[in-house]
Amino acid sequence: MEANEIHRGRLIDHIQLVVKDLPASHRFYQAILSVLKVPMGDYIEGDYFWADELFVSSKDSVAAQGHLTGRHHLAFQANSREQVEAFYQAGLEAGGTDNGAPGERPYHPGYYAAFLIDPDGNNIEAVYHGEANRSATSVKITF
Repeated sequence: MEANEIHRGRLIDHIQLVVKDLPASHRFYQAILSVLKVPMGDYIEGDYFWADELFVSSKDSVAAQGHLTGRHHLAFQANSREQVEAFYQAGLEAGGTDNGAPGERPYHPGYYAAFLIDPDGNNIEAVYHGEANRSATSVKITF
């Protein structure tokens, strides 16, 4: 991804997680996001890293103001059931903890998801909603 091109979703502009062990979080998110085909942005050692709308920083970063965030639930979109399964395996191998193995959930027909706890206790999900037509994969912004 080029530095002067970003992609944004339609509901949330961005989310920031403030974590206690930035290198551990970087390993975890790098593993799961690569499986989901979400490119990672820069990793500024000791400060932050980012991917699309997600920013993860240490509590010492200027934006964090010295405070860790609480427990959050983040759900990433997957393109297939196989991608959900690969997300789950990659996350376990990168230090995540099981919080719900890949499988159908009762939220709506075809909702296939897996849940992991990241190194800071956040509930991280990958979900495939089944076959659907999307108007766009993302909103592309160029500067």
